[in-house]
Amino acid sequence: MRVFRGRAASISADRDVSRQLLSVAADGEPAVRVWVPHQQVAFGRRDARREGYERARAAASERGFPPIERDVVGRAVAYDGATTLAFTRAEPVIDGRTGTTNRYERATAALERALRTLDLEPSHGEPDDSFCPGTHSLSLGSARANGRRRKVVGIAQRVRSDAALVAGIVLVADRRGLTAVLEDVYDALDVALEPASVGTIAAAGGPSDPEPVRAAIEDALVGDATINSIESV
Repeated sequence: MRVFRGRAASISADRDVSRQLLSVAADGEPAVRVWVPHQQVAFGRRDARREGYERARAAASERGFPPIERDVVGRAVAYDGATTLAFTRAEPVIDGRTGTTNRYERATAALERALRTLDLEPSHGEPDDSFCPGTHSLSLGSARANGRRRKVVGIAQRVRSDAALVAGIVLVADRRGLTAVLEDVYDALDVALEPASVGTIAAAGGPSDPEPVRAAIEDALVGDATINSIESV
C-alpha cells in the first residue's frame, strides 16, 4: 500500500496527484490519499449535461469557489479549502465488470469505522434532496437540528480496465458556507436540494479540526495493509 499526503500547489496539480493513484494501482499496488483540497465546486458528469450548467458554474465562481468537472460520477460537491476533506482509495482491477459493489461496501465500512473512532454514530443513507445523492452516503445526527440526521459523507467511484478509484467527500465544519454555495449551484442546475440535509462532523458533536478526522479516515482506508511508502505531495 502506498500513502499520499498533502495538497498540491493548485487545483490542477492536485487532480494530477489523484490520477497518479490510479497509475500506481494499475501497476499492482493499492494507494490511499486523504487531504483538504483547494476551495472549489466539483461538478459531476450529469451536471455538465444540464441546461443550467453554465449558470451553476457562474454561481460557484461568484461565491469564490472555482468550478471544475470531476472524473467520477455524482452531482456537485463543494470544498471550502480549509475543513472539507476528500479521500481516494485506488486498487488494481482484473475485470472492470465486477467488484463495484464490493469496493463501495468496503469503503463505506471504512468510513463508518473512522467516524466511530471519533465517538460519532453514522448511519447509512441520507435525508431526501441531499447534495450529491447516492446509495453509499453516510449521515450523522445533530443536536442543533433536534436529532435530525444530515449527510456528511458522499462516495463515488471511477472504474477503468486496470484500476478502480473509490473517492468521496467528508464535511468536517463550515456548514453554513458550504450550504450557501450548494444552494446557489443546485438552484441553477434545477436540481432539488434541502439545505437542512447538509451536515458536518462538527455540527454532530465531533471535531472541527480536519486533521484528526483525516488521520482516522486514512487509518481506516489502509486497514490491515502494509504501508510500503508515504509520499508527501
